[in-house]
Amino acid sequence: MKVAVSIPDDVFRDADAAARRRKWPRSRLYAEALKAYVTAEEKDQVTLRLNAVHDRPVEVDADLRRAQYATLTDESW
Repeated sequence: MKVAVSIPDDVFRDADAAARRRKWPRSRLYAEALKAYVTAEEKDQVTLRLNAVHDRPVEVDADLRRAQYATLTDESW
């Protein structure tokens, strides 16, 4: 797919130099960079959702709490 985007001149020059160093066409560099950005953003969203779940207060049933404590052994550290 072809797309036209506007980027600052200095970003273009840096990207062009990076593509030349890798001996890649510019389009491959842009595609790889976008893929990395989207992947990182998706991971951030998963982390945010997990944090939201773990931030909620958890109430443990009293019987369950007693059962959990009963399974612990007396160990000296």
